[in-house]
Amino acid sequence: MPLETIDFEFVSSLVLKRSAIVLEVEKKYLVESRLLPLAHKEGYSSISELVGKLRVGSPNGLHEKVVEAMTTNETSFFRDVIPFDALKKVVLPETFQKRTTERRLNIWCGASSTGQEPYTIALILREYFPNYSDWKIGITATDLSTEVLSRARAGRYSQLEVNRGLPAPLLVKYFQRLGTEWQLKEEVRRLVEFRQLNLIDAAWGILPADIVFLRNVLIYFDVPTKKAILKKVRQILRPDGYLFLGGAETTMNLDDAFERVPLERSGCYRLRKS
Repeated sequence: MPLETIDFEFVSSLVLKRSAIVLEVEKKYLVESRLLPLAHKEGYSSISELVGKLRVGSPNGLHEKVVEAMTTNETSFFRDVIPFDALKKVVLPETFQKRTTERRLNIWCGASSTGQEPYTIALILREYFPNYSDWKIGITATDLSTEVLSRARAGRYSQLEVNRGLPAPLLVKYFQRLGTEWQLKEEVRRLVEFRQLNLIDAAWGILPADIVFLRNVLIYFDVPTKKAILKKVRQILRPDGYLFLGGAETTMNLDDAFERVPLERSGCYRLRKS
């Protein structure tokens, strides 16, 4: 049965409160497509029955499961290519040079989904910057969904997932075949620490970062939330660090402390010098 308007309004309100993700009325079809499998998985005969349970409580963490079901987990290795070319050719070489004395580099990937983005960064480091293997390099990857984080930690991907953007030589060199799937080798997986984080949490607990990837996530929030998130990014981004946003995202008219870096269409920003 179609999702009743009153039920859609309840779910959208719940998702907004728990994650700040805005579900416009035209997204009703998306809510239906995401909640029906969840309803069946949790033993409910319909979305209406599931929402009824939500109204009176959160059995077995049902509120959290609904919010996680509404998050978009679209991702791929080397997604959009250009940002990773900029990372490899400009941002990492420059940052390594600046950190020669410290010999330390921290990278944060927000909304990391099933891990392809942070693992892409790890692959770039392993393949193109082997001379820095003795540095203390930390890649922290966070996401709201505990389910996708579990998948990310395993580093296992289907043939379709590795076909999307991953160069064949890197697949052969850094993955091993496990039945119908491919798993990243331990040497790559151990470079990334995955943990749960809600971007609207008051405190993030992220170490000062040299490079931040927050791509294709701001588009799901309203303007006040975007501003609040960028303000917190400012607080953790080192003064000479870099912020990567998605191709459809910008800091313009949201946070004047950032300026765009002229690196083609990389969606790269840095803090203005005072």
